[in-house]
Amino acid sequence: MDTIELFAGGGGLALGLHDAGFNPVAVVERDTDSCDTLRQNWHRNMGSDFRLFDNDIRHVDLTRWQDKVELVSGGPPCQPFSIGGKAQGYRDERDMFPHAVHVVRTVRPKAFIFENVRGLLRKSFAKYFGYVLLQLQYPEIVRRQGQTWAEHLTALEEHHTAGTDHGLRYRVVFQKVNAADYGVPQHRERVIIVGFRWDIQEPWSFPQPTHSQDALQAAKWINGSYWDEHHIPRARRPLPPPAMGRSLSVIETLPFCARWRTVRDALVGLPDPQSPQAACVPNHKFQPGARKYAGHTGSELDWPGKTLKAGDHGVPGGENMIAFPDGSLRYFTVRESARLQTFPDWYIFPSSWTESMRQLGNAVPVTLARVVAASVATTLQEQQRRQTRNQ
Repeated sequence: MDTIELFAGGGGLALGLHDAGFNPVAVVERDTDSCDTLRQNWHRNMGSDFRLFDNDIRHVDLTRWQDKVELVSGGPPCQPFSIGGKAQGYRDERDMFPHAVHVVRTVRPKAFIFENVRGLLRKSFAKYFGYVLLQLQYPEIVRRQGQTWAEHLTALEEHHTAGTDHGLRYRVVFQKVNAADYGVPQHRERVIIVGFRWDIQEPWSFPQPTHSQDALQAAKWINGSYWDEHHIPRARRPLPPPAMGRSLSVIETLPFCARWRTVRDALVGLPDPQSPQAACVPNHKFQPGARKYAGHTGSELDWPGKTLKAGDHGVPGGENMIAFPDGSLRYFTVRESARLQTFPDWYIFPSSWTESMRQLGNAVPVTLARVVAASVATTLQEQQRRQTRNQ
């Protein structure tokens, strides 16, 4: 199944889709350093021959793929909606959702997957987010020249409530998900928007979480399996938090589920970045200068990492640090950050530390992308099998 990837960045979403069985035929990314990362990994390491458009999406014509791809995917730039940014929403020129809708209208894929920050669900953006969803549902209802977005929203609402049953339409759902619930060793809440073209009649729903906080707590404080896995002797194991006692009796009664993965899990097998062995590991160079200050205390070793962030001007303070039990801390290396985003170790980031961390801070975790994409692929394949049986 073929896909077109928009706003590809360093390629996390594209790699997850590839792992789920999708084949990228066209990838759009205007950032020069991100394009270098894509070329290094996809063209050289993977031998993939997709067409890379290293240009602004507003200047890319994808008409040749109309009705020829199963999926359009991408992460429209999230800064307009990020809680950590200026949150200007539709007033921000970096809002690329209208251009994502244009590609859907042009290509007419069977389905689409778009990802964005949880800030998109803020109360102040509620009306605009509803506008985005209606545009994706009815991409052929185009905003006229001179028409405000609020006027266009009114036209879309009227079209929607009229029950029109012709033209290009999509059934659209969205959900806020935490990547940690799907085996990513990082707390990373994101909004995933999925749409199926109206003629795809198979039912679909978001994949159920596969990993849980309760299972991690049980592995630490009930049977100790977490510490056993990491060969930590009893004398060096921390004590349960004071308030944990009442919760443990409840946790013991819960159905089995895989545990959340932690920073310690993610870093297994990597040498200390200040050791001589680190030189043999790509992107595993020590970066000095880490410091703790209010609101920036780093990620605990035995808990899923905090959300990696990109920042407008490099790595934002202490967000991308690891905090060790003895009170020491340091920055994550690029390789460690890539592991927190579930990139494979062969995936190389050829740019500077700051630029590579920016790409990783903007990336979709590969594992999360694979889980969502695999469920979409299953639905599209079932639709194809049903059509074949009815022929």
